[in-house]
Amino acid sequence: MSESFRSTPPEQQWSGTSSASDRYQFRDGDGEGDNEIGKALLFGLLGGIVSAAGYLVYRRLPDEQKERIHTQVRSMVQQRISEIRQTFNI
Repeated sequence: MSESFRSTPPEQQWSGTSSASDRYQFRDGDGEGDNEIGKALLFGLLGGIVSAAGYLVYRRLPDEQKERIHTQVRSMVQQRISEIRQTFNI
C-alpha cells in the first residue's frame, strides 16, 4: 500500500506488524482481576488446610464415633435427596 493511503502516522507500526506478545497480552484496566484471583487462591488454600485438619481429627476418632458420624451423614444425604426429588417431582 502506498504512503498516501496510510491512515496511521508513519512513526506508528502497522497493526499487522505487532509482535506475538502484544497480541496475546491481557490488560485489565484497574487490576481487579488479579485481586479476585488472589482471593480465590487464598480461600482455596485455607479450605484445603481446614479439610486436611478435619481429616486428621477424624482418623483419630474411635470406631463407634465414626459409625455415628456415618449414620448422621447418611440420614442427612437421604433427607436432602428426598427434598430434591419432591422439588423436581422425580
